[in-house]
Amino acid sequence: MAHYAFLDSNNVVTEVIVGRNENEIVAGVSDWETHYGNIRGQICKRTSYNNNIRKQFAGVGYSYDPNADVFIAPKPYPSWLLNENHDWQSPVPMPTTDGRWWWNEENQEWTR
Repeated sequence: MAHYAFLDSNNVVTEVIVGRNENEIVAGVSDWETHYGNIRGQICKRTSYNNNIRKQFAGVGYSYDPNADVFIAPKPYPSWLLNENHDWQSPVPMPTTDGRWWWNEENQEWTR
């Protein structure tokens, strides 16, 4: 069982479906990204729950970076920036002490 993400014209994920594994050949079809994309008239990209392709599992609202061939989660806060690993990073590092921390966007700080 494989999962495929459909992208709009801005490379934003609009839907994720379950489909054929890429090694399956059915009625001569073996390129499932192209096949599903042609059916929908959208770009289709494979995604993976165990994050072994395209960085992370795509969800609706995620974006796809065709240059890096990765899915990127939606930006969690206006102040956060995308780092070189395609992860959102707060402007202030999260404390390393034990406990749960939450980002306070208004004050630009981590709180408990």
